Amino acid sequence: MTLYIAGCTALGAGLGFGYQRLVGCRSGVCLITSNRWVATFYGAVMGYLLAR
Repeated sequence: MTLYIAGCTALGAGLGFGYQRLVGCRSGVCLITSNRWVATFYGAVMGYLLAR
């Protein structure tokens, strides 16, 4: 179970980072996607929450 949660968290972080790189925010005022660290962290949190 722990490995499953860790995998989902890592997958969410990867998807958050990928979303920021591919879609991103051109104007820089988007709260989540303007910074790659925030997008990665948000994706990791979402992956963790969905795994539980």
